[in-house]
Amino acid sequence: MGSGWRRTLGTVRSFVSNSMGSVRGGTNLASWLVAGTLAYFLWVKPSRDLHRQQQDKAALSASDPHSYVEKRKPIPDPQETGLIYGNKGKEEAGRK
Repeated sequence: MGSGWRRTLGTVRSFVSNSMGSVRGGTNLASWLVAGTLAYFLWVKPSRDLHRQQQDKAALSASDPHSYVEKRKPIPDPQETGLIYGNKGKEEAGRK
């Protein structure tokens, strides 16, 4: 009876080891650690941060619609401000 659980434990350990790839030992663990860290910082963390920002924004706008101020500056229209070279003064010259 004592060898039955040892055999089961060995089978489970072998299955887990084989499912994780052909590399065994510390190299295998290190590669999974690096892959997990990269996945967290490239996919999981940005997704959570975006979700948290959206929740905060929704909570702010729901509590008092006049207290929320958009942080981005509006993009100016280059035609009206004359930021495009050669456009400055064309409207003024046409009006005169």
